[in-house]
Amino acid sequence: MAEIIRMPRMSDTMEEGNIVEWLKKVGDAVEPGDVLAEVETDKATMELESYHEGVLLHIGVAEGPVPVNGVLAVIGEKGEDFEALLKEAESSEPSSDGAAPESASAEGSKESTDAISPAPAATADPLPAAPKAESDSHIKASPLAKSMADSKNIDLSTVTGSGEGGRIIKRDIESYVPAAAASSAGAAVPAPMLSQTVQYGEQPISQMRKIIARRLAESKFGAPHFYLTVEINMDKSITARKDINSDPDIKISFNDLVVKASAAALRKHPNINASWLGDKIKVHEEVNVGVAVAVPDGLVVPVVRNADVKPLTMINAEVKELAGKARNKKLTPQEMQGNTFTISNLGMFGIEEFTAIINPPDACILAVGSIIQKPVVVDGEIKAASIMKVTLSCDHRIVDGASGAQFLNTLRSFLENPVRILA
Repeated sequence: MAEIIRMPRMSDTMEEGNIVEWLKKVGDAVEPGDVLAEVETDKATMELESYHEGVLLHIGVAEGPVPVNGVLAVIGEKGEDFEALLKEAESSEPSSDGAAPESASAEGSKESTDAISPAPAATADPLPAAPKAESDSHIKASPLAKSMADSKNIDLSTVTGSGEGGRIIKRDIESYVPAAAASSAGAAVPAPMLSQTVQYGEQPISQMRKIIARRLAESKFGAPHFYLTVEINMDKSITARKDINSDPDIKISFNDLVVKASAAALRKHPNINASWLGDKIKVHEEVNVGVAVAVPDGLVVPVVRNADVKPLTMINAEVKELAGKARNKKLTPQEMQGNTFTISNLGMFGIEEFTAIINPPDACILAVGSIIQKPVVVDGEIKAASIMKVTLSCDHRIVDGASGAQFLNTLRSFLENPVRILA
């Protein structure tokens, strides 16, 4: 029996997906695990993986935007009559705002989530792999991924799945890097990939840019912002980082220190670690810090979860991994959700001070500038010190000036005496 393939909701903010390219054409045989198309969402480029076996009988939209739950394709038996099923499905398509009408059946909704599994699109080339383990049959993986792993002699137990529920899919095999090769690749984070070929004239707006425009406009004009700026003497943080990095196996950045210090300060000031829910304020138990990462299409915010209880080395490793995934459009929706506080750091670009727009649903966002040498007065004498300016953007519906200032004072005390982070 023919199956309707619908556009799934791939992130919490997604209202429509943009078909970038179909990897299958009408008439092609389809097996479970095959990738049908690449879809650009508001946060990443994802793969649509089929859960059905048959022939691709119909493509609803060859290229362009499709609302969530909109008809994408039909898979069935070769020569099967699907016109009646297609007309019924198209009559229940969602309106332009992405919401399904009341007449849409529960079965149709199930088709939209069960028929396809979203995963970030692959870009990396496969590398030599480890021997295959006998336990592969018990690992959650698509048939195509298992077949590819078998042909490449990859041990599925060493592969991290990015499909639904941690399922290993085609992309994971294609981008698999053995642990030995990964560890020898070096610790440096690649520089932001911002250089692009200039295209003059009118350009189509990406799904990511559309969502950035909408959500930040809603935040800026819907949430009453106010800003608090402090200067932080980073001399002791510089010394502490130098001492930590003297160990050849450990490398941390100043941004890692800021993430850790902010998370520790949030634990002491839980009212900053909160969200506005319209008729109530939610104070979050977990401290999940979003770290803004610049990508060619705009900005994404991967999340370091429970940052207050993680050591600096773990924060460093997670930020590097998430930033690399962000630049390669390989972040999963789960890696971009659940933030309770956000940090935006432009210090590496020489920006001394700036204000940032709050990233919903957070109450605050911290804008971090560069560290510069400035004269300061210490015990009546003028000395040079390494000063970093940070600005806290606050939602006045949740945070008042005094509570924001207290948070910044705690943050400053942690960074000016980083040993206190461990207390």
